[in-house]
Amino acid sequence: MIFSKSTEYAIRATMFLCLNSSGNECFKINTIASAIDSPPFFTSKILQTLVRQNIISSTKGPNGGFYVDKKSKPIILYDLIIAVEGPDFFDKCLLGLSTCTEKNPCPLHKDFKKHKEELKQLFKKKSVSDIMTENNNGKINLKI
Repeated sequence: MIFSKSTEYAIRATMFLCLNSSGNECFKINTIASAIDSPPFFTSKILQTLVRQNIISSTKGPNGGFYVDKKSKPIILYDLIIAVEGPDFFDKCLLGLSTCTEKNPCPLHKDFKKHKEELKQLFKKKSVSDIMTENNNGKINLKI
C-alpha cells in the first residue's frame, strides 16, 4: 500500500510539529513546508484538513500558525491516514479497481487482503511519537 503525497506530507508535517512544538509556539506554513520539502500551498491544504479532523491545532492572526498541543493524546498514525485518505482507505483495491470485491476480486485481492489488515492494525498501534522515538531518538531528516 502506497500513501498519496498528501498523506506522506501530513505525516512529515505532523512529525515536524511534534518535534518542535513546545508550549504555545506556532509554525507558519512556509516554515513547515520548507522543513518537510513540500509546496507551501499544498502543505496549507493538508494542514487545514488535519485541523478540521482535530489531529493538530492552529491559531489565526499575525502570530498564528500550526502546532501540536503537548497535552493532547498521542497522534495515532491510523487516525492521521484516515483524516487525509478517507475512511475507506484500507478497503480500496491495491490496483485501484472499483470492481474489486470478494466475489469479483482483482488478481492481487486474496494475496494482499491479509497484509492490508496487518497494516491497518500496525497503524492503529503506532503513534507519531512512537515512530519518532524508534528512528534515531527523534533525529529525523524530514526532507525525504
